Amino acid sequence: MHYQVLRGGTTAAVAARRLRNILGSVLGRDGWMWRFHEVKLVSTSSGDTVTIGEVSYKLKTPQNPELVPLKYLSDSVPQTVAQHLRWIMQKDLLGQDVFLIGPPGPLRRSIAMQYLELTRREVEYVALSRDTTETDLKQRREIRSGTAFYIDQCAVRAATQGRVLVLEGLEKAERNVLPVLNNLLENREMQLEDGRFLMSAERYDKLLQEHTKEELDSWKIVRVSEDFRVIALGLPVPKYKGNPLDPPLRSRFQARDIYYLPFKDQLELLYSVGPNVAAERVSQLLSLATTLCSQESSSLGLPDFPVDNLVAALHVLNTFPMVSSQQLVQRLYPYKSILGKDGHTAVESVLSRFELLDSRRQAAPSNILSVSSSSDCEGHADVTVQAADKEVTFQVPAGSKEPRPPNSSLTFINTPSHSQLLAEMMQSHMVKDLCLIGAKGCGKSVIAREFAEMLGYSIEPVMLYQDMTARDLLQQRYTLPNGDTAWRPSPLVTAAMEGKLLILDGIHRVNLGTLAVLSRLLHDRELDLYDGTRLLRRDRYQALKDQLQFSDQQLQERSIFPIHPSFRVLALAEPPVVGASSSSTSSSRGQHQWLGPELLTMFLYHSVSPLAKAEEMGLIRGLVPDVPEEAAERLLHLTHSLRQTNDPTAQSLASSLSTRQLLRVCRRLSQYPDESISHAVSKACLSRFLPSLARASLEKTLSNCSIQDAADPTGQTRDHSCVVQDGVLTIGKVSAPVYNPDHKMKVPDVLFYDNPQHMMVMEDMLKDFLLGEHLLLVGNQGVGKNKIVDRFLHLLNRPREYLQLHRDTTVQTLTLQPSVRDGIITYEDSPLVKAVKHGHVLVIDEADKAPTNVTCILKTLVESGEMILADGRRIVSEPCEANRRANVIVMHPDFRMLVLANRPGFPFLGNDFFGALGDIFSCHAVDNPKPQAELAMLKQYGPDVPEATLQKLVGAFGELRSMADQGTITYPYSTREVVNIVKHLQKFPNEGLANVVRNVFDFDSYNKDARDVLIEALHKHGIPIGAKPTSVNLAKELPLPEVKMTGYWTLNQGGNARRKLLCPTETRPIEVKGPAFLRVQSYPSSRQESRSLSFSEEKAHWQIPMNEVNIICDVVSSDGNTLYVAMCNPVTLYSMKERGDKIQCMELYDVFPRTISGVWQPFVTVAPLGSPLDGQVVLHEEQSNTVLHLDLVTGAVRRLILSPDGDQTPSRASNWWSSKEQQRGHKMCRDFSKKNWLLFYKEDGNQLEVLDVLEGQVHSISLPINLKSVFLVAEDRWLLLESNTNKKFLLTKPMHMAAEDSGVCQLHSIGEDPVSSGHGAASAEVLVPQMLSNEQLPNENLSAALEQKIVSPNRVLADTSCFAQIIVGFPDLMSPNEVYSFKRPVDLSAMKSSESGSHAFFRGTLQSGSAKRENCVSLLSANQVVRAIPPTKAPLRDIYPKDVTPPMAAAYLEVTDLTSKKLKYIPVPRSMTVSPYTNWLSKVSDCDVLLAALGSGGVVTVDMGGYVRLWETGLDALQRSLMEWRNMIGSEDGRPIQITIQRDSGLDVSAPKHGKIDASNAPHVGGNQWAGGTGGRDTAGLGGKGGPYRLDAGHKVYQVSQAEKDTVPEEVRRAAREMAEKAFKERLKEIDMSEYDAATYQRFSSAVRRQVQSLRIILDSLQAKGKERQWLKNQAMGELDDAKIIDGLTGEKTIYKRRGELDPELGSPQQKPKRLRVLADVSGSMYRFNGVDGRLERSMEAVCMVMEALESYEHKFKYDIVGHSGDGYDIELVPADKMPKNDKQRLKVLKTMHAHAQFCMSGDYTLEATEASIKELAREEADEHFVVVLSDANLERYGIQPERFARVLTSDPQVNAFAIFIGSLGDQAERLQRTLPAGRSFVAMDTKQIPQILQQIFTSTMLSSA
Repeated sequence: MHYQVLRGGTTAAVAARRLRNILGSVLGRDGWMWRFHEVKLVSTSSGDTVTIGEVSYKLKTPQNPELVPLKYLSDSVPQTVAQHLRWIMQKDLLGQDVFLIGPPGPLRRSIAMQYLELTRREVEYVALSRDTTETDLKQRREIRSGTAFYIDQCAVRAATQGRVLVLEGLEKAERNVLPVLNNLLENREMQLEDGRFLMSAERYDKLLQEHTKEELDSWKIVRVSEDFRVIALGLPVPKYKGNPLDPPLRSRFQARDIYYLPFKDQLELLYSVGPNVAAERVSQLLSLATTLCSQESSSLGLPDFPVDNLVAALHVLNTFPMVSSQQLVQRLYPYKSILGKDGHTAVESVLSRFELLDSRRQAAPSNILSVSSSSDCEGHADVTVQAADKEVTFQVPAGSKEPRPPNSSLTFINTPSHSQLLAEMMQSHMVKDLCLIGAKGCGKSVIAREFAEMLGYSIEPVMLYQDMTARDLLQQRYTLPNGDTAWRPSPLVTAAMEGKLLILDGIHRVNLGTLAVLSRLLHDRELDLYDGTRLLRRDRYQALKDQLQFSDQQLQERSIFPIHPSFRVLALAEPPVVGASSSSTSSSRGQHQWLGPELLTMFLYHSVSPLAKAEEMGLIRGLVPDVPEEAAERLLHLTHSLRQTNDPTAQSLASSLSTRQLLRVCRRLSQYPDESISHAVSKACLSRFLPSLARASLEKTLSNCSIQDAADPTGQTRDHSCVVQDGVLTIGKVSAPVYNPDHKMKVPDVLFYDNPQHMMVMEDMLKDFLLGEHLLLVGNQGVGKNKIVDRFLHLLNRPREYLQLHRDTTVQTLTLQPSVRDGIITYEDSPLVKAVKHGHVLVIDEADKAPTNVTCILKTLVESGEMILADGRRIVSEPCEANRRANVIVMHPDFRMLVLANRPGFPFLGNDFFGALGDIFSCHAVDNPKPQAELAMLKQYGPDVPEATLQKLVGAFGELRSMADQGTITYPYSTREVVNIVKHLQKFPNEGLANVVRNVFDFDSYNKDARDVLIEALHKHGIPIGAKPTSVNLAKELPLPEVKMTGYWTLNQGGNARRKLLCPTETRPIEVKGPAFLRVQSYPSSRQESRSLSFSEEKAHWQIPMNEVNIICDVVSSDGNTLYVAMCNPVTLYSMKERGDKIQCMELYDVFPRTISGVWQPFVTVAPLGSPLDGQVVLHEEQSNTVLHLDLVTGAVRRLILSPDGDQTPSRASNWWSSKEQQRGHKMCRDFSKKNWLLFYKEDGNQLEVLDVLEGQVHSISLPINLKSVFLVAEDRWLLLESNTNKKFLLTKPMHMAAEDSGVCQLHSIGEDPVSSGHGAASAEVLVPQMLSNEQLPNENLSAALEQKIVSPNRVLADTSCFAQIIVGFPDLMSPNEVYSFKRPVDLSAMKSSESGSHAFFRGTLQSGSAKRENCVSLLSANQVVRAIPPTKAPLRDIYPKDVTPPMAAAYLEVTDLTSKKLKYIPVPRSMTVSPYTNWLSKVSDCDVLLAALGSGGVVTVDMGGYVRLWETGLDALQRSLMEWRNMIGSEDGRPIQITIQRDSGLDVSAPKHGKIDASNAPHVGGNQWAGGTGGRDTAGLGGKGGPYRLDAGHKVYQVSQAEKDTVPEEVRRAAREMAEKAFKERLKEIDMSEYDAATYQRFSSAVRRQVQSLRIILDSLQAKGKERQWLKNQAMGELDDAKIIDGLTGEKTIYKRRGELDPELGSPQQKPKRLRVLADVSGSMYRFNGVDGRLERSMEAVCMVMEALESYEHKFKYDIVGHSGDGYDIELVPADKMPKNDKQRLKVLKTMHAHAQFCMSGDYTLEATEASIKELAREEADEHFVVVLSDANLERYGIQPERFARVLTSDPQVNAFAIFIGSLGDQAERLQRTLPAGRSFVAMDTKQIPQILQQIFTSTMLSSA
C-alpha cells in the first residue's frame, strides 16, 4: 500500500514547514492545544480509505461521478481546515447532520466541498433564498405530453441516491419552509406528494426481511440511503440579517463555528499569492482586516471586513506594487460610502495604526494606454496601464469581439477622473467581479458600456427590481408548443455560458435574500439551476472531462455546462444611505443600508465620484458642442454650489440635477439658446412641487448664482397659437412635421379649448419631443394632464397606446399578459410592447400609483433601449442586434413614452416616481392655468354664464390653490372642479352659484376647520355660500325736500357792470430735476367681497398695509380703475387696481424729510395723469408747493419746478394749523388731470399757473383779484372766488394756448340774484360751493331732477346749505342761468358737531380753519350727489327706530338721489385703528373717512385706519347687482319641490319691483303691488317672500312662514347645549382644571387648531402609508399570481398571492422614533415686546401646537421642549420622557414659559442653546433628529455674529436644525436670514405665521420620510 501525503512540494519543504509548526506550537502562547492533523489517502485492496488525524473514512465508488466536487482541495490544507474536516468526518461517521456556522464568505462552502471531494461523495447543492418553497426541496410537477409528473428535487434525490445535501443560506429561507425537512433530518422519513414514502435504511431493511421488494414497491415505500447526510451552511442570525433558526430544526444539527482562518494560516496563504509584495505590507493588510472583524468593531457598527477578498487584492498588489494600500482597502471595504462620520474616523484610525494611510504618497493608476487581444491566451486581452510613471502590462479576461482602443468612442468623453476609474477597474477586473457605486445620473451605465467595449465584451444588462425572485434571476418556467412545461435560462445564465459582461443594474434595490443565490456564482463560478442543470468553472469542467473521459456531448446530456472563462459581472448601485436603518421597509426608494457584510465579499467596489466642475464642463462641451458657453457655465456653477453644501435639502436638489439632466438641459439650450436657465432648472427639479423649504433653498441658490428669471414682459402677449399648415404643426415658435400613422384609429381626439398656459406647456413638450426625449408630466389632479397629452398627440397625429398603473401593477403586467390557451401559455403583448413594436406613443397614466420598484424597469427601456420580457423575447434598439439573435423585438425609432404622475407628497399618497426615475425623463410641471387663461377657457365651457360669476370662481379657486400650496388646506382644488361647476351653470342657469359650488365643497362639509377656511375664501371673493335670499341690508330711504328755484346767475358782459377784464398770460418751459429712482414695493391685497352673507351697498373692502402713525390725506381714482391713496406722515403713495390683488407702495420719505424745524406736517394731493401717461401721477405738496411727477412702474421720481423762484422752502415753515398768522397754502386743481394738465394757485394769491405735463410748459395767468378758490367748470371756463367777498368770476380762456395767439383770458363777473327780484335783492346770500361738477348732467337726468322736460347745459353744485343745486345754462349760455336748490333743513356748517369720535378732545381747543377735504362728489350718470358727513350731522332719529342703537360708524355717506328724490344715509364702519395724531387728522377731513368718485361709477371711501371700501350707490346699479346676487344664491324659496310628469305651468313670483308708493302710507298686507307692504310676494317690504330688499315703512310686520324656518325646536337645542356643557365640566373635574384655566388654554389651543388638525391628518396618512399592505407570495389562497401560472397548470397549491401586513425582516433593527427638540425663547425681550407683536403668545401657541399635534404619536416622535433665556440655555419645559397628556399639563407648560419670560435675567443664549441641543441630540439614537429654535433676532445687541449662528445650525449633518426668528425691530431678522442657509431659517414678521412655519418644517422634512 502506498501513502499519498497531501502536502506541499518536496519532502524538504514538508520538513521545514513541519518544524516551523512544531516550534510555533511549542513557543506559542497556547501552543500546547495544537494537535497536528495530517490528511492521508490510503489505497488498499478492499477500497480506499481517507484518514484525517486518527479518524478514517472508507471510500465508496460514486454512482454519478460527475456530481462529485472537483478542484476544491488545495495542495496543502491549512491546519484549521484539517481540523474542521476531521470534525465533519467524525460527525459523518456518526451519521449526524452538521451545520457550519460562521461569518459571510465562501469559506464554509469551500470546506464542505473539500470534504466531499476528499470522501468522493456526490453533492446536491441548493442555495436557499426567500423565494424557496417546499416544492424546490421535495418534488415539483412538470407536464409531459399532457400529464403532470412529479420530479424529485434535491432533498429527495439526495435521500434516495445517498448523496450529501448542501443547504446554503438557512437564514434566508422564509420561516415555514425548512420544517419540511425536520422528519427527514431526524428519522430519515418523509411523505412525498406523489404518494411515495421515504423510510430510513434500518427500518426498510427490517421490512425487507419480512416482505419482498415488490411488495414494498407496491406500497410505495422508498429506502433512504444510509449515506445520505445534510450539511447546512448559515450565518449566525442575531449578528447578521435573516431569519433565526427554528428551534426544532436547530436541535437536529450539530454545529461547528467556522471562523476566518487564523492569522498565521491566512498570512501564509497571502505570502504565496503575492510573492512580489513586501511581507510587512501583507501583514499590515491582514492586521487591518482582522481588527475590522473583531467584536469591538462590530459593536461600533462597522460591518465585517471581507477577509476572503484579500487574496484578490494581493493579486492586484503583486502586479502593481506601487498601488496605495488605502485605495485597495477602499475597494475591498468602501468605508466612505457605507459609514457615517464616526465610522470614517474609526476606520481611518485603524488604517493609520497599521501605516496604511498612504493614498497621498502613492499615485493612482492614471489611464489605460492600450488594449489588445492576447496572443498566447485565448479569451484574454493584454492591457497596458500607466501607473505612477511606470507602464504595467497585464492580462485580463476579454470578450469575443475585437477590443477597441481607449478614447476612440464618439459618445464617451474621457475625463481624467473617469480614465483613472477605468484603469482601476481594469486592475480589479483582473481578479474579481466589480461593483460601481454612484449617484443616479452620474454616468455609471456609460462607464460600464465603455469598459465593455474596450475589452470587446458583449453586454447583457439585467435590471434588478425590488420584488425580483431568484427564479427571475436564474430560470423561468414556460410551456413548449405541445403544452409541456420547461425551464428557460435567464439572461444571466446565458451570459455566463457565452462569456458576456453581465451588468446587474440596481443591485441596491433587490432583496439580499434573492442576491444570495448568486454568491456561489460570484465566488466559485458554479451554479445549480432549478431543472438540475449545473454550470461549472471552466477548469473544473475540463478536469471532469479528463477524469471521466467524457465528451462535451455526454456532459451536456447529463446537463453539465461550462461557464465561459471570460464571464464577468459588473454591478451598478446607488450609494447606500449612511446611517439609514438597514431594513428594506424603511422607505420605498431603496434608501437603506444595502451594502452589508455579505455583499462586501461578493465584489470589489469602485465609487464613481461626481465630476469636478471643469471635467463636467468638458463633458458637456464634448457631447453638446454648440451649447451657449455662458449658460453652461452658470448652470454648472449652480449645480456645484448645490452639491457642495452639507445641507440635505440642497443635496436632494442636486440629485435631480445629475450629469444626465445637465446634458439634457444643455442639449435643449443648444437648440433654443434664448431659453432662460432658471426655467430649465426649475423644470429639472420640478420646483413647482417642491416642499416650501426646498423651494426657498433653490431660489436662494439661484439668486446667489445670479441666475435670475428674466421676467419676460412680452411673454403674456406672445402668440401661443397652434396651427397645422401643409403638414407642419407649429406651436408658438416651434414647428414639427405632422406624423403619418398606419393606425389612424389610435390617434386621440379630444375636446380641448386652447389657452395660453397649456399652449406654453405644449410648446415646451414639443421642444423636448423633437430632441427625442421621453416626457414626464407632473401635476395635481384635474389640471388637464391627460387633455394636454391627448391634444398634443392629436396635433402631431401620433397613435397612442394607453396604460394605467395602480398599486397592483407588477413588472409582468407592464410587459405581457399571460393566458392559457389549450393548455399552452401564450403571452399577449401589453400596450408597452405594442407601442415599442409599432412606434406608437405610450401614455402611462398615474405612474406614481405603481410601486417604484415596478416602474424602474422603464429605466433600461428609456436609457439603453433594451428590456427583457417575461416570455424570453427582448427589446433592442439597434436593428443590427436583431440579426445576430433570435427572439428579438426591434424598438421602432418613433417609439416615445409620455408619463403622467401626480406631484409627490401629501395628499397624493403615491410613490415618488419623480424621485426614483425623474432624471431619465424630461420633466414638465403642469399647473392650473393662470387666472386670465382659466377665465378664457371657462368662457368657452360656459358661454352664457355671466362673466362676473366666472371671475369670482377663478378668484376663489386661485386663492384656494395658493392655500393648498402653503399647506393651509390639504386638497388642491383644480381646474377640473371649476369646469364642472361652469358646465352645471351653463345648463341650469337658474341655479344659484352658491348652491352649485357645494357640488365641490360638500366633501369638506364635515371637517369644521376646512369648512371655515373654504367659506372664508369663497366669501372673500363674493360667492354668497350660506346666505339667504332675504338677507338684504340696504339703507333706509328718506324723502328729499322739494326742489325750488332759488335765483339766477348772470354773466355781466358789459353795460353798467365792470367792463370785461383781460388777464395777461405768459408761457415758459418747466425745469425738471431728477429722476431719482425709489423702490416700489408690492404688497398682496386681501380684497374681500362684502356681499358674502348679506347684500348691502358696500361692494368690497380691503386694508392698506400702512403704518399706524400714518395719516391718509388724499384718495383719487383714475379712469383705468386704479385707486391712489396718499399719506402724509411720512409721505407715501399707494396705488391699487379696483379688482387687483396687489397694492403698490412708494415711500417718499427721502423726498420730504420729516423734520423741518421740528413740526412740519406735509399735506399732499395726487393727480393721476391720462393717456399716454397712464400709471403716472403728479403729487403736489401744499406748504412747500413741491410738485413731483412719479412713475409707479419704474419708481422714477422727477421734481417739476414751476416758477423760477419757487424752489425755496419757506424760511420758517410755520405749522399750517397754528393759530398765529394763517399761512396760505398752494392748491392744485386736478379735474382735468386725465387730459394731462393741472392748475395751481396760491390762496390769496393773484396768479394761476397752468401746467401742461405733456408739453412741459407752464402758462402763468395774472389776475386782478385775490383768489379764494378755483373751480374748473369746463376745460376753457373756470369759476373763481374772490378771497374776501366770495364774489364769483368766470374766466374764459381760448381752448388752445398757442404762442402766436396772444392768449388773452377774459374775466367776467357773475351777478347772483334771488328769485323775487325786488329791492332787497342785494342781500342774497353768497354761496361758497364745496363741489362743482365739471361736466353736465345727462338730459334725461336733468329732466328727472327738475321734473320737467328740459335740454340745456348745466352744472351740479353743492354747498353746506343744500343737498344739491343745479345751475341750468351755466357756464355756456350768456342769458341768466337759473339756480334750482334742494335746501337742507339745517345748514351743515351751523350744526354744532357735538364732540364725538377721536377728535372730540382737540377740536374744541383749536379755532381751526375748515378741513382740507370737502368729501363731496357728484355722480352725474347716477344723478346723485354723495358726501361723507360725521355721524353727529346725520339725522339718526329718522334713520333708526327709537329702540335701535345706531351702529358705531366712522361717518355716514349721504346719498342724494335726484331721480327718485330720495335721501339715504349709509353708515361706514369704524376703522380698527386710528392714528394718534388726531389734531392733524381733523385738519384733513371733518369725519374719519375720505371720499372719491370711482371711474367705474360708485364711490370709494378710505378711513383713517387705511381701510378701503367700494360702494355702489346708483339705484339702477344696485337693482342689477341685487338680481345677480339673488341669482347666485339660487331661487330656492320655501316652496316644496313637486315631481310632476306632465308639463307644468304654474304662476311664480314675477320679477321683483319696487311697487307703487301709497301716498297715504296705509298698511298693506300682501297683494303684490304696494311698496313698503308686509307679508307680500314680490314688492320690497318686510317678511315677504320674493321682494328685492327689505323696506320698512314702519308697520307691524306680518311674517310669511317659510319652509326654511322649520328649524330644530328650541328645547331640543337647549338639551343638546346642556349636554355639551355638562360633558365639558365633567372633563374639567377629571383633570381638576378650573373653567378659567380651561378658557385660558382654549385661547392658545384654538389659535392653532387648524394647523394641529392639518398636521395630524398628514401624520395619520403617513402612518397609513407605512402600514400599507404588501403582496404576500406563495399563498395557498388569494388571487392567482401571474408569475405562477405554469405552476398552476402543473397543479401546485401555493400559486396565489394576497395582501397582508409585511413583517419587518428579522434581524432588521427596530424603527426608532424621530427625535424633535423645540428650543423656545423665553428671554425677557419676549415678554417686553409681547405687547408690540404678541411674540411670546405666538411662541406659546407654537409650543401648544407641537404638544397637541404630536399627542398619541409618541412612538413616532419623541420630543422635548427646552427654553433658553438670560438665565441659561437648558430650562426644561417638557422632558422627553414625560410628555404632557392632557390640557392641564399642557397649560402648565405654557404658564411656565410665560412666568419665566416675566422674571428672568436679560441676556441671550440662543447660540449656546442651539449648539448644546444639537450636540445632545446627535448623541441620542433616533431615526432622524430635528431642532427647531424659536428666537427673536436681536443677536446683534449681544454681539453675536450671524455667521457663527449659521455655522452652528449646520454643525452636525445628522441633526436638521431650523431657526424661526420672530420679526424684530426693523429688518434685523431679514438681514439675519440672508446670512443663514436657505430653508433653515424663517422670519415670522407677523407672529401669526409661527405655527404655520412650524407646520411647514414638519411637513417638508420630517414627514417626507416618515
